[in-house]
Amino acid sequence: MAGDKSGLYYPNLMGRIYLEAMEEVMGKNGINAVLNLAGLEHLIDNYPPGNLNREFDFADFGALGRAIDDMYGPRGGRGLALRAGRAAFADGLSKFGALVGVGELAFKVIPLGTKLKVGLRAMAETFTKFSDQHSGVEEEDDRFVYTIYKCPVCWGRTSDRPVCYGAVGILQEGLRWVSGGKDFRVEESKCHARGDDHCQFDIFKEPLN
Repeated sequence: MAGDKSGLYYPNLMGRIYLEAMEEVMGKNGINAVLNLAGLEHLIDNYPPGNLNREFDFADFGALGRAIDDMYGPRGGRGLALRAGRAAFADGLSKFGALVGVGELAFKVIPLGTKLKVGLRAMAETFTKFSDQHSGVEEEDDRFVYTIYKCPVCWGRTSDRPVCYGAVGILQEGLRWVSGGKDFRVEESKCHARGDDHCQFDIFKEPLN
């Protein structure tokens, strides 16, 4: 199922973190079945090394999402991808936050709205710096708009609906992390798989809890 390579890459460590999160969510047999269906058998018991070399192709990442949908159906696939995205941030991607200063003590005492703004920009900068996933953040009255200009989550996919649930999960857990445990509504409003120019996520400022 893995199609032509994109020539765009995540660092191996990001690929490894996401695969380990998928295994945590769906079990060893589940991740192996997904890898087989995605045409990524070479990754079974052979996850990428934990380094920052840009070698995990966006096309392989997109194939994982497509295989989850094919195996579990749109609804089941959505739930698993959301959980895997959240687990990926909680289990490893948050460490990248410390690299751009989000983990510093001073960050804990600033107002919530500022935390969201700084945290989202730090996440965008982290992906832009360490991978070929160029991202940006803009602020509107009631929301932040997080844009992924080259999205690995839906790379090579076509759909009549937004499908970047792994990215939604990562954003949800990232917001929970920077806010000290609050949940926020994250909706994908544009998706390249649906024919939009890029993938866009609306993050509403008012917490759900």
